[in-house]
Amino acid sequence: MTDHKNNCLICGSELIYADNEEDLNCEICGEAFHSKVYCENKHFICDHCHSAGANEVILKKCLQSKSLNPIQLANEIMHLPQIHMHGPEHHYLAPAVLLTVYYNHLGHQDTKEAKLKEALKRSSNVPGGACGYWGTCGAAVGTGIFISLITNANPVSEKSWQLSNMMTAASLSAVAKHPGPRCCKRDTFEALQTASVFLNEHFNFKPESNESITCKFSHLNKECLGKKCPYFKN
Repeated sequence: MTDHKNNCLICGSELIYADNEEDLNCEICGEAFHSKVYCENKHFICDHCHSAGANEVILKKCLQSKSLNPIQLANEIMHLPQIHMHGPEHHYLAPAVLLTVYYNHLGHQDTKEAKLKEALKRSSNVPGGACGYWGTCGAAVGTGIFISLITNANPVSEKSWQLSNMMTAASLSAVAKHPGPRCCKRDTFEALQTASVFLNEHFNFKPESNESITCKFSHLNKECLGKKCPYFKN
């Protein structure tokens, strides 16, 4: 198959985000699914197959990275050929980048690897399209996953439970400042910047940052907000 960077990965046609589910088989693994997302030609790819190669390169890149700058690292990963314009790989990208810079800062490489692998398991449960169908951006959820991992939070924790939910709420508020349609790049930038501020306020760690962020992916996004997006390149 031709791995298109945007729209349908099979044929490049427009994706349909339907109100009702259809019974569809994944074009890659062949498994049967109920889904509201498919292309004009009824091609469908499940979340696992959509992000399988992408998540693998995210993990590999983060394991070898020594970066302390989450935006810079995210940008490097976004430019890799396996990362699409939109998709559930961004649900893993956000916590993976944050875990990388956090444990690079602490110098705990063994812990970083274990946490990156656990983040992959957790983020894989956030489906593509959650921003519209659930009202919760996967990249924002990813920042909550990140805090839950570095604090070892669980459902009966106290302070760590609170911090994890505060993190997700702050990221969602940042994402929701902008109208739709969704943009996985814009939403990831917003989530990462919010998480950086949160780390400084609650964990006494200020990640390295960019004075300005310029998106280089708008040409791939037919729904780009253009000048209404703070990251749009004029």
